[in-house]
Amino acid sequence: MLTTGTTTFLQELAHNNNKPWFDANRDRYTAAKEDFEVVVADILKGLAKMEPAFAEQKPKDCIFRIFRDVRFGTDKTPYKSHFGAYFNKGGKKSTGAGFYLHVEPGGKTFAGGGLWMPESPVLKAVRQEIDYNFDEFKAIIDDKKFKKMFPEVTGESAKKPPVGYTEDNPAIKYIKMKGFVVSNNIADKEIHSKTFVKTVTDTFATMDPFIQFLNKGAEIS
Repeated sequence: MLTTGTTTFLQELAHNNNKPWFDANRDRYTAAKEDFEVVVADILKGLAKMEPAFAEQKPKDCIFRIFRDVRFGTDKTPYKSHFGAYFNKGGKKSTGAGFYLHVEPGGKTFAGGGLWMPESPVLKAVRQEIDYNFDEFKAIIDDKKFKKMFPEVTGESAKKPPVGYTEDNPAIKYIKMKGFVVSNNIADKEIHSKTFVKTVTDTFATMDPFIQFLNKGAEIS
């Protein structure tokens, strides 16, 4: 679980997103970051039971910097008002599918994962895998437990079918997608619960067949 000090820091940062405030509260940031690292370390232990490669990873291999890259996008605030960690057996810079934890108080915390806007060769391979093995893909996303936790696979969709596919393809809804993402919201009260890590790892475990399918399609070893 995370301490209330961590979520309070993130809440106050959201309202004071500027360098002077951050510098004056740098000790609080350091404490919050270390608190999040402990949680990420515990999640890695849980993931290692599903995939041994995670046993070799450290929190720093998963956690994203809180400092925002203001060169791109319209949001020019210097800091993110959340903590984020990406869990991928190939590391957070891997092009394969993986798991993501987003901690942001105010009802914005979630555990999710998948492939977000993959590069063209990976996207093409995943689309082909869905086309060739649509029954397997449908069985995964229509599984009762999976469907309850992740009602819908989301992602930007192309207006027209990709080259080589037609509108009458049974899998065309997913073949048109440019990314494949699922997520499950986590209530604020759960962040501070002793069961928080278990909630996250159970969510990832339910998601795992989906992640494995995407990585098989992308031929990620």
